[in-house]
Amino acid sequence: MNDPATAGVYAEIAAIVARYASEEGTHSPIDGLFIVRRTSPTLPLHAHQWPSFWLVAQGRKCVTVGDEELHYGVGDCLLVALDMPVTSQITEASEARPHLCVGVAINPARLADLMGRLPEAASAAPDGVRGVGVNPASPELLDATLRLLRLLDRPQDVAAVAPLIEQEILYRLLSGPQGARLLHIAGAEGQGRRVTRAVAWLREHFAQPLRIEALAEHVGMSESSLHHHFKAVTNMTPMQYQKQLRLYEARRLMLAGLDVGAAGFEVGYQSPSQFSREYRRLYGQPPAKDIETMRTPMAAE
Repeated sequence: MNDPATAGVYAEIAAIVARYASEEGTHSPIDGLFIVRRTSPTLPLHAHQWPSFWLVAQGRKCVTVGDEELHYGVGDCLLVALDMPVTSQITEASEARPHLCVGVAINPARLADLMGRLPEAASAAPDGVRGVGVNPASPELLDATLRLLRLLDRPQDVAAVAPLIEQEILYRLLSGPQGARLLHIAGAEGQGRRVTRAVAWLREHFAQPLRIEALAEHVGMSESSLHHHFKAVTNMTPMQYQKQLRLYEARRLMLAGLDVGAAGFEVGYQSPSQFSREYRRLYGQPPAKDIETMRTPMAAE
């Protein structure tokens, strides 16, 4: 990073994150704002990621969507434009230089309201834009994010000022290099918006048998169009997306104490052998063994 001004912004972001995330893990000091501190690389963590953007102030991270790996670090912005099952892993962190990261949730209603006030030319976006991506963070986005973090030192200003800065952050995302991604997914019309509706249906009904023809009819697309555009946006087919949602939820249930058979049935598997086979394919171990591994201190994320 050759620009001294930009380097100074990142240094201040890192200092604020380090001060308010003094303990390991993810913290949310303001509604919708997340700060992360990790002092060592982590194992891959399979999780559901909601619409948000993330800036790394120190260290590096990798997010896998389908079979696509996205690596990002200082200078980059990761944007997640719709609900996605992802695998995330911190790849660079140490006690001396911990991984420090800041994220801001994207409120769909506030985003839609802002989009309705943009010039008409800004509402057009091409089809086939991936719902998750990494681009260089713009100076304007960095400045707005830093001002949001500075509110942590002025808690009396949070209620009045944080919503204004959040709106500016959404505008900077829409008008920056990631704008087409948000416009494609969140626009009132177009195939991206229909994919968003398909994702919402799958999240709500993931334990039910998936009939592609019914899902396509529900979102107003042909089956072939649904497959094509869903894969373009999520890097997964609807069936693969549903499978990951099922297995992520089953893992969560087992970590909470449910036994293997009950967890598989709860998320929609009628065949224990199929559940075990698909679980092992995703997580690398049979369900019981994986949960045992996850509960050991070394597996803590």
